[in-house]
Amino acid sequence: MVRQWATSIERVFVLGIDPGLSRCGYGCVEQLAGRQRAVAAGVLTTERDLPLPERLATLRRDLGELVLEHSPDVVVVERVFFQTNVRTAMSVGQASGVALLTASEAGCAIAEYSSNEVKLAVTGYGAATKQQVQRMVATLLDLPSVPRPADAADALALALCHLAASRSSRLRVAGAAGGSG
Repeated sequence: MVRQWATSIERVFVLGIDPGLSRCGYGCVEQLAGRQRAVAAGVLTTERDLPLPERLATLRRDLGELVLEHSPDVVVVERVFFQTNVRTAMSVGQASGVALLTASEAGCAIAEYSSNEVKLAVTGYGAATKQQVQRMVATLLDLPSVPRPADAADALALALCHLAASRSSRLRVAGAAGGSG
């Protein structure tokens, strides 16, 4: 029996969002034929002296333009479990809601990961430092230096986390389909 292997080159384009009202990081990563490359990264900002509804509207508009420009297959948003500062937690939660709404309205698939899940996927250690994550992002994406600002590096890490989770999910499915016997 001759076994033939079907190969498919799947392109996956992921937009990672590190939510924040003052600074919202984003990072776009393309995976093609098993290789990942950074396409764009940066930070969306809102003016602190504007009323909250205007800041949220600005963030929604800017995220909408980003989604429209890059047409991601998946939008990945960091899931925040704990913040010591209640005010920060509220604004991050509001920014996260805007990101989820924007992605949903654009028809994108959505995924959420906690900070520890991202650290584990990118560095192999769930309690890695921010600097360790940033260095691994640069290494995995073959960047000449650590992405700046940190919010952009965090968003790229979110995208990489999703690609790793998707890859391991496909491997589990393929292994289960192969069966034993």
